[in-house]
Amino acid sequence: MNMVEIIEKKKLAQALTREEIEWFVQGAANGSIPDYQLAALLMAIRLNGMNREETVQLTLAMAHSGDICDLSALPGIPVDKHSTGGVGDTTTLILAPLVAACGVPVAKMSGRGLGHTGGTLDKLESIPGLRVDLSEEAFLRQVRDIGVAVIGQTKNLAPADKTLYALRDVTATVDSLPLIASSIVSKKLASGAQGVVLDVKTGAGALMHTTEASIELAQTMVRIGCDAGRRMMALVTDMGEPLGSHVGNALEVKEAIDALSGRVQGPLLEVSLELGARMLMLADAATNVADAKQKLMDALESGRGLDRLRAMIAAQGGDPACCDDVTRLPQAPVVRDVPAATSGYVQQMDTVGLGSAAQAMGAGRRVKTDVIDPAVGFVMRCRIGDRIAAGEALATVHARDEATAQAAGEAIRRCVAVGVQKAAPCKLIHAIVTHDGVERL
Repeated sequence: MNMVEIIEKKKLAQALTREEIEWFVQGAANGSIPDYQLAALLMAIRLNGMNREETVQLTLAMAHSGDICDLSALPGIPVDKHSTGGVGDTTTLILAPLVAACGVPVAKMSGRGLGHTGGTLDKLESIPGLRVDLSEEAFLRQVRDIGVAVIGQTKNLAPADKTLYALRDVTATVDSLPLIASSIVSKKLASGAQGVVLDVKTGAGALMHTTEASIELAQTMVRIGCDAGRRMMALVTDMGEPLGSHVGNALEVKEAIDALSGRVQGPLLEVSLELGARMLMLADAATNVADAKQKLMDALESGRGLDRLRAMIAAQGGDPACCDDVTRLPQAPVVRDVPAATSGYVQQMDTVGLGSAAQAMGAGRRVKTDVIDPAVGFVMRCRIGDRIAAGEALATVHARDEATAQAAGEAIRRCVAVGVQKAAPCKLIHAIVTHDGVERL
């Protein structure tokens, strides 16, 4: 095969064959194709797109460019969930133990965060002693024993995606629907789960800013997964403001524990239950959404969900006592309220700006080598539509020092717009996407 001819075909908006796609994906994985040729092809794909068959073949080739995790020895239908990313998005730490407590195995490989705040692994590692670098054998054993494990991706999981993603980030080709979809779904296929629920964010703080674009991405990913023989569906959920009130790694673990303990409710728990319900349905553990949500609520109210999180933490070397005493999680030395400058209604939030404020405090990474401070972040005290008085707390910052706390407070004030007219609360779920179509809510 000839890479120049493949680039030429896509430059002319012609469809690539399965053999051509597999060849260049293997070249990306093993380093035999230079970055400048891969970058040229990525730009051609960004400009001219891929048809459905091309996108499926790209996803399958990327999934098979490295290891495939075999979960066939697990009982039942192993399920997973993937989010396209957001601020205060701690659903995995709530729904994974709840779903496991309902008898469905949750075998999840996650990534680290690069940007707003830490990823799921960074949040878990804020629990003293917890390890996410389990071997595949230990991973499978833990899922068999307690029903749930959340670990880091193996080093050889979809290696072609690592190469192509790094190039997309520096060549302005991130916003390509077939490239986004194949990147996400290839890793889900390689990690072995038979049922996958996708949480596709929409709004100012999401990868896709409009509902229509988010639905299109969700449809593409669901079609790919189903064409590859997996059970897959998606919810399009809102990211016009942080989903949970806590933003920061240990803070988000605390909020998940509070939710599983029954101490807090709200949008984070509501979205977690909606996603978890679909996971139960994909695993044939519930007949409908109402049945599934009732099973999850039973696991929540009985304490079985928190027990399952406690068992997962202990199995991965962490301190399970943090589930009973959240002060055992890392604590920031400086805690300060951020007062509102004026009275009025919270009209909108700059969600990306809030995430950037957390990142600047040390809760996220600018580059992969940055070390995350697990204790820092902030707790939002308001949501869009709330009435707030001058001097009332918009948020509470948890910082390493006074200067950082002051800078974070100023950034948060800039990100929260307060006005005289009452704004409508954000709609949490915009659409449900299955292989059969789209249900707009």
